[in-house]
Amino acid sequence: MTGAPVLVDALGTWCPVPVSLTARAITRVPTGGLVEVWADDPLVAVDLPAWCHRTGHALERMDEEAGRWRALVRRTR
Repeated sequence: MTGAPVLVDALGTWCPVPVSLTARAITRVPTGGLVEVWADDPLVAVDLPAWCHRTGHALERMDEEAGRWRALVRRTR
């Protein structure tokens, strides 16, 4: 298996920081590995799926609760 997800804690940051931190973290996991992203910037709901689409990585899930987003991104290449 790929182990525990690498955590990106982007709480308190704004665009483009959550996506930039995710892009950096994805290089630290093997293909098939996961990055877990925490963010409270509402634009992450648009920016992260767009980044995944552009780069080919898989957005496994994205949930929002009380203004905080949690996403799981799987490295595909």
